[in-house]
Amino acid sequence: MRISNYLKPKSLDEAYTELISHGNNAVIGGGAYLKLGNRKINKAIDPYDLNLNYIKEQDNFVEIGAMTTLREIEESKALKNNFGGLISKVSSIIMGVQLRNVATIGGTIGGRYGFSDLLTALIALDTKVFLYNRGEISLEDFIALPQIPRDIITKVIINKKNCKTSFKDLRNTATDFSIVNVAVCNTNNNFKIVIGARPGVAKATCKSMEIIKDLHVPEERINNLCDSVVDEFSFGSDLRGSKEYRKEVAKVLVKRAVMEVL
Repeated sequence: MRISNYLKPKSLDEAYTELISHGNNAVIGGGAYLKLGNRKINKAIDPYDLNLNYIKEQDNFVEIGAMTTLREIEESKALKNNFGGLISKVSSIIMGVQLRNVATIGGTIGGRYGFSDLLTALIALDTKVFLYNRGEISLEDFIALPQIPRDIITKVIINKKNCKTSFKDLRNTATDFSIVNVAVCNTNNNFKIVIGARPGVAKATCKSMEIIKDLHVPEERINNLCDSVVDEFSFGSDLRGSKEYRKEVAKVLVKRAVMEVL
């Protein structure tokens, strides 16, 4: 990564104006994952002074500022006490503490990284992303956009609901990226299943919310239903594993996660 110029804007308006003024300008969150690429950046825009680092719990939702670090999310009482602790737990297993002290939720979402554990967990919940220019968009719709928008993520809102959640993953070592990961959310016996690190970006299945509503079925039937859910997803190969291996692992992880939230 090469950066020619650096700017700390004093307002979101200034940050957005600078962002769209040049095609190679970029907003940096913590910069932890941005360094993985070979990108040439004309001007790096640092939102550090824009008061986007916070976690606020309201009656019906939890609001997280875009510059909140994964470590702060990990330690947040509001996130430990909601959503079955899913977001806090998942944040706690991402790489090492040093990286979690740097990486931000805004940077994680904005990068739409295929290896992200946190994206998988957030998609399983009712998560909204707020962009400075575009406004509110569901996380799933944001992920599905054909291109990452030229905009600034300001905050994330997760709507509260009475649910059971589970996250499962397989990785070579504790501080490595996931080979494949799975998040399941059970809301009143409606299941939402998300698979990430395929190695494509995390994706939810709609079919899963229809076929696993009847819980009064034998475990063997649930296993078959879980297998059919995994068949909806496409998998790829990389240095961490082949597409065939990922698919077989995903079947096991989905079954374990579903059984955990029954």
